[in-house]
Amino acid sequence: MPDFIARDPACRVREIPESSLHPLSVPLLSLARWEIILTIRFCLYRFETGVGLLFAVTLPNYITFSRIVAVPLFMWLVLTPHLSSKTGEKEIFAALVFIAASITDGLDGYLARRRGQITTLGMLLDPLADKLLITAALITLVQFNPTLLPAWIAVLVIGREFLVSGLRSIATSEGFTIEASDLGKYKMFVQIVAVVAGILDHRWRVWDFHFIIIPVHWIAVLAVWAMLIMSVWSAVDYFIGFWSKIDKQSAKRRRRAFVLSRRKGVPAAGRQPTS
Repeated sequence: MPDFIARDPACRVREIPESSLHPLSVPLLSLARWEIILTIRFCLYRFETGVGLLFAVTLPNYITFSRIVAVPLFMWLVLTPHLSSKTGEKEIFAALVFIAASITDGLDGYLARRRGQITTLGMLLDPLADKLLITAALITLVQFNPTLLPAWIAVLVIGREFLVSGLRSIATSEGFTIEASDLGKYKMFVQIVAVVAGILDHRWRVWDFHFIIIPVHWIAVLAVWAMLIMSVWSAVDYFIGFWSKIDKQSAKRRRRAFVLSRRKGVPAAGRQPTS
């Protein structure tokens, strides 16, 4: 039986009193056996219900799954030799898949809040899908268009994601949540522009529609450098804004543990116990 069922007060089986073992107490013994059977069935039902709620697959979760599935599809479109860059079909298909996957980033969260379907599975998969998508896109772009995106820029941007994830984990362990800043949201938009423009820059440097000219190459260059600056800036903002609070919270917890140990009669470090 799982531990949380054993700890559940509703799942504790009552001990049968010795008087019920008397021959004249057979009906009571039978009733106690039925009580045990019903209690076990009720506990199993609660266990299955809990697992179902934990791993509930809702519409927002399906959308998040689609973003994860889009990662290998995007990488295959960019790197496969079966699609040609002469006509630009490789770049167009890859850019469309990445744009569609990026749109689902905001769509799944909106639907989850709107429909009241915020689940543990969704909270686990949503940030994982975001990190997979942007990490795969940057690493693929380093191989696909290295003159535009050097490896060291990709390392800094991906390192920023690891830093923010670490700060969020520490904050969660200390009992509070780090909300996404507006700067981080702008950075995500710039990342989408940088990846899409970087893919298209592999085939076209300029889009000339006669009535309008789109400098694809310069948009890609500016977006890459803006992505780098905003990634470093937001990482510093996260670190400065929350580390002091996290450090104070940890100091309070250490002081509280010290006071409790003194109350229990444990001598403090460097002092002699008082009588």
